Amino acid sequence: MSLASDTAPPGSVRARLRPGPFPVLPVPALLLVGVGLILPLILIARYSLAEFDPADIALQGLTLENYAKFFGDPFYREVLGRTVAVAAVTTLCCLALGIPAAYAISRSPSAGRRSLLLLLAIVPLLMGNAVRVVGWMVLLSDGGVLNTLLMASGLREAPLRILYTSTAVIVSLVAVLLPFMVITLQSVFDRINPAFEEAAATLGAPPWTAFFRVFVPLAMPGIFSGGLLVFILGMNAYASPVLLGGPAFHMMAPMVYEQAIEAFNWPFASALAFILMAATLVLTLLSGRALEKRYGRL
Repeated sequence: MSLASDTAPPGSVRARLRPGPFPVLPVPALLLVGVGLILPLILIARYSLAEFDPADIALQGLTLENYAKFFGDPFYREVLGRTVAVAAVTTLCCLALGIPAAYAISRSPSAGRRSLLLLLAIVPLLMGNAVRVVGWMVLLSDGGVLNTLLMASGLREAPLRILYTSTAVIVSLVAVLLPFMVITLQSVFDRINPAFEEAAATLGAPPWTAFFRVFVPLAMPGIFSGGLLVFILGMNAYASPVLLGGPAFHMMAPMVYEQAIEAFNWPFASALAFILMAATLVLTLLSGRALEKRYGRL
């Protein structure tokens, strides 16, 4: 390439589009993030260190009592552990179902078939989360469609207890979050050249070996991104735990709502929110570090 192609005259379009010392285009987005995210986080951090007074909603004092209350009570620690477990199982299920689906879409022989399969994958996103969860309530309840079919076929004499269990919550979360996994993975799989798999097959690698030894390492950044997205959404799930888990099934996001809106204990609710955010961040960093050691920089 010649030097003339790398330099542009002062009045050319390329020269006018060249960024200056301080880029202006990101400023609106940075202001939006600062006002809509950073400032509320600062306010929540201040609330989490305040003393709770039912008779006065004003900020009072500076204490770590709210965090001590959480970590000193086995009930709240169990809720955090259950939240992490549900999010982790949901992520693994979405990976197990989403990787084959995204691979089939990205390797479809025709563009029309690929578009159709992708459309079928994202159809659930056209309905609200609450609507889908209510649909699962109708399906999984004691007198719902699933139990009616089981008893009509003679496989069960009594209804199978699924609703208001952790199984119902995980099934609902997988159904709700699977489209996000498929979309994320499919966009990454499309950029992986099939020639790599063909080369592995030419060298004698069976299909499964070529997939796990060649394709998966190349797709690991997308797999990590999809898993991260699903894990974060699972950690902060609200509708599925409330409607399908029942009053005895507790997760962190519904508990934040209960403390803030029902108990009106904003300091403790803010502490719960920060603990949830910190747990999500720490687990994300640890999983990213583990994958970097196994597959290299993501």
